[in-house]
Amino acid sequence: MKLKLKPNTSQMKLLHKKAPQQSSFVRRHYRLLLWLSLSLYLFFSSSSSSSSFFSFPSPSLDRSKTTISLQKTPSRALIEQAPRPKTPLKIYVYNLPPRYNGDWLDNPRCGSHLFAAEVAIHEALLTSKFRTLNPDEADFFFVPVYVSCNFSTVNGFPSLTHARSLIASSIAEIKTKFPFWNRTNGQDHIFVASHDYGACFHAMEDVAIADGIPGFLKSSILLQTFGVISPHRCQEAEHVLIPPYIPPEVLRSPPPETKKRDIFVFFRGKMEVHPKNISGRYYSKKVRTAVWNQYSNNRKFYLRRKRFDGYQSEISRSVFCLCPLGWAPWSPRLVESVALGCVPVIIADGIRLPFPDAVNWRDISLTVPESDVGELESILEWPRVISPAMPAESVGPGVRRALMLRPADRGR
Repeated sequence: MKLKLKPNTSQMKLLHKKAPQQSSFVRRHYRLLLWLSLSLYLFFSSSSSSSSFFSFPSPSLDRSKTTISLQKTPSRALIEQAPRPKTPLKIYVYNLPPRYNGDWLDNPRCGSHLFAAEVAIHEALLTSKFRTLNPDEADFFFVPVYVSCNFSTVNGFPSLTHARSLIASSIAEIKTKFPFWNRTNGQDHIFVASHDYGACFHAMEDVAIADGIPGFLKSSILLQTFGVISPHRCQEAEHVLIPPYIPPEVLRSPPPETKKRDIFVFFRGKMEVHPKNISGRYYSKKVRTAVWNQYSNNRKFYLRRKRFDGYQSEISRSVFCLCPLGWAPWSPRLVESVALGCVPVIIADGIRLPFPDAVNWRDISLTVPESDVGELESILEWPRVISPAMPAESVGPGVRRALMLRPADRGR
C-alpha cells in the first residue's frame, strides 16, 4: 500500500484541517488492523506456513483521497511508507524499574490470579520472536505495569486505587528517558487493563462509568478483558479484547476429547441467595441467584456455591458449563470451558468475545439472554445443534493455548 505523504509541514496542516475526520479514520483503521495482526502473530502463529497469512497488513484505501497528517517522526505503525516486502511487526518492551512490575511478583498471587493477563502478556512479549531491542525500528511500544497485584488485606481482592497514579508515573518515566511517547502522544503504546471494567479501574460499573478512562490513556491501545457491543464509557479508547487469564496448568490436563462427560450442566461459584450487597447493588443482576433458586435441586444441574481448587476436573466432566456475568460481563469460565472441552453457556447480555476472527464462538458456545434463565433446562434439552464434543473437535490445541495467553512459539 502506498499513500501520498506531503513533506511540507504547512501543506500537511492545511490538509489535516480540511479533512480531520477522514485522517482520523484512516489512522484508526490502519492501527487497528496492525494490532489485529499483532494479536494473531503473538498467540496463533508459530509455523512458517502461517507466516504469509499473519503478515504486515495492507488495508484497502483510496490513495487518491488519503493523506495522513504526521507528528514528528512517528513509529512505523503510524506511517505508510514506500512499498516494501512484507515485514513482521516489531514490539519494543520498556525495561521499567521493578517498582512497576517485578517487585509485585514477591506475592505469588500476582502471576496467577484472575487479572494476571498483565503479567502473562509481558512474559510472552519478552520471549517473543517479534520483540525488538531497538526502539527505533518498533511498530508498537509495550508498557509493562502491574496494577492488579495490590491485594486488599481486608478481603484479599485486588485493590485498584493506586492504578491511575502508578500508570501515570510510568508514563512520566518513559517520557523523560525516551522520545517515543511524545512524538505520537502515546498512540503506538500498549497497556494491559485486565480488570472488571478495563482502564476505568473499578469493579462497580456505576463508579467505573463515573470515573471513566484517565485522559493519559485515551490515545493509547488498551488490551482489556471487558467488552460490550453497545457504547460504554470504559471502552472509549482504542482497545483489543483479550481472554481472561487462566493458569497454564489447565493445558496439562488430559485431552478434552478423551474425557467422559457425566455432568449435564455445571456451575461452581458465587451464587447469592440474597444478591443485594451492603452498597445496594445487585450481584450478577440477580442472574446467578435465579439459577440457584430454580435449579439447585435439579439433578441435571451440578451447582455448587463453595470454592474448590479442583473444580477444573468438574468442567472436564461436563457437557454444558454456565458462564453467567458477575459484577462484569466477562468470566474466566469462558476460557476454562473451551480449554477443557465443555460447551460454554454465556449468560451476559451484549458481551463481546475475544479473538472473534480466529475463534468461531457460534460453533462452540451457546448464548442465553439473561431474561431466559428460567428456560435454561428446556433450552439445553432442545435437540442440540452443538455436539457435546464440538469444543474439543473445533478448537485445536493452538487456539486453546492462545485463549490462555500462551504463545505457540514458547513450546507449551
